[in-house]
Amino acid sequence: RLKPFNRLQVILQHLKMSKHTDSTAEVLLEKRGDAGIITLNRPKALNAVNLSMIRQIYPQIKSWEQDPETFLIIIKGTGGKAFCAGGDIKAITDAGKLGDRLSQDFFREEYRLNNAIGTCKKPYVALIDGVTMGGGVGLSVHGHFRVATEKTLFAMPETAIGLFPDVGGGYFLPRLPGKIGYYLALTGFRLKGRDVLKAGIATHFVDSEKLPALEKDLIALKSPSRENIADLLNSYHVKSKVDQEKEFVLDEHMEKINSLFSANNMEEIVKKLKQDGSPFAIKQLETISKMSPTSLKMTLRQLREGASMSLQDVLTMEYRLSQACMRGHDFYEGVRAVLIDKDQSPRWKPAALEEVSDEFVDDCFKPLGNNDLKL
Repeated sequence: RLKPFNRLQVILQHLKMSKHTDSTAEVLLEKRGDAGIITLNRPKALNAVNLSMIRQIYPQIKSWEQDPETFLIIIKGTGGKAFCAGGDIKAITDAGKLGDRLSQDFFREEYRLNNAIGTCKKPYVALIDGVTMGGGVGLSVHGHFRVATEKTLFAMPETAIGLFPDVGGGYFLPRLPGKIGYYLALTGFRLKGRDVLKAGIATHFVDSEKLPALEKDLIALKSPSRENIADLLNSYHVKSKVDQEKEFVLDEHMEKINSLFSANNMEEIVKKLKQDGSPFAIKQLETISKMSPTSLKMTLRQLREGASMSLQDVLTMEYRLSQACMRGHDFYEGVRAVLIDKDQSPRWKPAALEEVSDEFVDDCFKPLGNNDLKL
């Protein structure tokens, strides 16, 4: 006979299994037509992704990838406001303070999922309607197709909370045109709507209200090839007229972004911005001065090194950085200032770029031996 505790576990396990199909589940996984569909279902939390969601999505992607009856994977968010606003930072913060395993497991399993998306053999279509930041970028940007809408709001705001643009940011950001990726990573600048396409983050742009029809048409495709899927997405893309005439928000600043953000180190970038003295440069200085100096130095090096690395090597490097942040001070202080107390005045330690030594930054990049991320 089962001991009382074991019996409870069995009951809980049953409840968990039945949760998959009901509308209160945090992530819905279903097969419709030839498509596997992942729906992030935490609208109140802007579909922020937590460890239990990651643990459901990862094996499902792996099994659809092997399934001869599944020809594409679609991922989307519920609630109309967000695709996914990021990772469940508060849970990680609490765990990190307690030295709980979650602060290791979350990043390890999240990055494994990012890699599964980046290496997925089946066409992967992310409908990035609404807020798409941090962890939400990791669930979309590494897939074959990213469909933005006029409601898409993209950002990698990690330097403001003492973290760095992870989830493979070190891979995709330095590969964007010019120095856009460096600019987005260091300042947390937000791109909206069609600009997400123009920056090279989205592959297609579709009116938000057309997404249900697009999804229906994707599901109706019979054993489609990647080309069939691209053709369908293109047919929606060309019909979209929203903000078509508008020029790219960063167009007029691109020359400055490319020259100012090409420096080898943060001090040099700051020096260049000061020397430039234009309204644009002054605004960037103001923004950068609010960020964690440690995060800024870590991030610049992450992108410079990631530019010539494979996605797998980048994720391995980022896992080391994530654990350095968990050991440090700024991540907890940033989360406190921005997400918990919301006083927006983090007290960074060290407080100035000059005080963050190269030795300290080197240390963050060191291998973790047996604890390294294995992909």
